[in-house]
Amino acid sequence: MSEHHDAPKVHEPHIVHEDHIKGPHDSKEINPKTASDIAYWSKEFNVTGDQLHEAIRSHGTHVEKVRAALHAHKAT
Repeated sequence: MSEHHDAPKVHEPHIVHEDHIKGPHDSKEINPKTASDIAYWSKEFNVTGDQLHEAIRSHGTHVEKVRAALHAHKAT
């Protein structure tokens, strides 16, 4: 009888670090209390987190309102 040995298992990490930012929790509303939303929408709108927070304070959390406000601000 010959013994059968399985090849050693390679341990693969469960978490894979990727360069892209995870998508928003809601595609129509920005949650200013969620770091992942702030990171995603700041990159999407090409603004800083502070600029995004200011737009949210002034115009609410609806993505299209924030987008319009930031676009108007960049135009001036």
